[in-house]
Amino acid sequence: MALSANLFLRQTQSLVMTPQLMQSIQLLQMTHFELNQFIALEVEKNPLLEFPSNDGEAGGERGDAEDGEYAHQPEDAGSDDGYDNRAEALSSDWYDNGGSASTSRLNDELDANYTNVFPDDGAPQRLDAPELVSQWKSMPGSGEGADYDLDDFVAGQVSLRDHLAQQIPFVLPDMADRLIAQNFVDQLDDCGYLQADIVEAGERLGTSLAQAERVLATLQSLDPPGVFARSLAECLAIQLRQKDRYDPAMQALVENLELLARRDFATLKRLCGVDEEDLLDMLGEIRQLNPKPGSGFEAGVSEAITPDVVVRPASDGGWLVELNPDTLPRVLVNQSYFSRVTKNGEDHAFLSDCLQSANWLTRSLDQRAKTIMKVASEIVRQQDAFLLHGVDYLRPLNLKTVAEAIKMHESTVSRVTSNKYMLTPRGLFELKYFFTVSISAVAGGDSHSAEAVRHKIRALILQESPEAVLSDDDIVDMLKKGGVDLARRTVAKYREAMNIASSVQRRREKRALAKVAGF
Repeated sequence: MALSANLFLRQTQSLVMTPQLMQSIQLLQMTHFELNQFIALEVEKNPLLEFPSNDGEAGGERGDAEDGEYAHQPEDAGSDDGYDNRAEALSSDWYDNGGSASTSRLNDELDANYTNVFPDDGAPQRLDAPELVSQWKSMPGSGEGADYDLDDFVAGQVSLRDHLAQQIPFVLPDMADRLIAQNFVDQLDDCGYLQADIVEAGERLGTSLAQAERVLATLQSLDPPGVFARSLAECLAIQLRQKDRYDPAMQALVENLELLARRDFATLKRLCGVDEEDLLDMLGEIRQLNPKPGSGFEAGVSEAITPDVVVRPASDGGWLVELNPDTLPRVLVNQSYFSRVTKNGEDHAFLSDCLQSANWLTRSLDQRAKTIMKVASEIVRQQDAFLLHGVDYLRPLNLKTVAEAIKMHESTVSRVTSNKYMLTPRGLFELKYFFTVSISAVAGGDSHSAEAVRHKIRALILQESPEAVLSDDDIVDMLKKGGVDLARRTVAKYREAMNIASSVQRRREKRALAKVAGF
């Protein structure tokens, strides 16, 4: 068979992800902080994009307006000499001694005569305004044209290491001991625990084990109590020693914290050699200790969540859904700059690409806002009962239901609801909070939301008494009476997910707390 070159015409269909389409998809799932960072980078790269000013005008247009404003000022305003002449005239009116008559008149009118504020100091000393100005200008950061930054006066947050570094010189005068102590400080975690092996640290520093242990014992006496501990038991023991409460019974309790975690009070009474009343007192003292002594010096700052959607009651009895204006990105395309530059025929191709990219970005941001609004409005419509009556009325909802209602794909709804928050009269919720699993009802009734069922389980357990602690089977029976058909293993799974102990452990704890309250 001979080989030959042939020309064929073939028609195919394929889905191609263009860079612009990928950018639009990425914008959908970005948080407010990530979106601001992305826009800032685009403004930095694209000369046609710019942030609007406070009055809503673009930065370039604002600069042109300011230039025009200066161009219409008097003739002497355009020269440095005219400015200096006016400054000298103002100085002669206010600061010169020859203008004391006008100054006295202003003092009398404004009730600002301070010539005799301190009569006991003898003859009053006059401090002229030029001297005050020179003192002000001599202050750091107060040069001409420099603004006064109030952040310079904010007290800095003291870290745990800085707090310990202030105490170490008072308890360790020897420089060799301070070097060992500094090495231990560098190996503290955020909770104040020492994450180091004493033997290995001594070998690495070239010191004896006895000296390293002596330095560590001294460091464990510093504030906050319990710092430099290597375990929870040692942390509690350090705090109890400082309170002079580390007797043999308390030592036995601290050494058997695993029994305390299992609430095995009978074994603890036998090991500590105390009765039930003394054991309850010891447990009360343990609760007053701090298991994380370094947590108060955390350097991390909690960030406030900014809601993307705000829901308010409307006057007609419905709900008013609005996008939070604080989260809407503000970026403008400078069309006038494009027209001025391309008029000369310079860099036309580059600026055309920049204009196309800028227009696409603004359209993508507008489409992102519209999509978030559609999804949020449909969620509010579906969860109207929750907004009116609370979590017990949260309806089961999935992505498919919302996607079919707003004529979009499920993946789009999933991206929109990721890391987006809605502020409602019931509180601040992530959009994914409203999507819960459906749990069937008894006798074919309306299905229930998994979140609502978990809320009912939590409420039942909170209402139980120490004499009648509910088991998982009891909770199943009570839920069936309320119209919820749920298996016992599902109740146990929900209970463990909410960090609620079993009925046996809850009974022991509730009885112990009841006895403490009785004493």
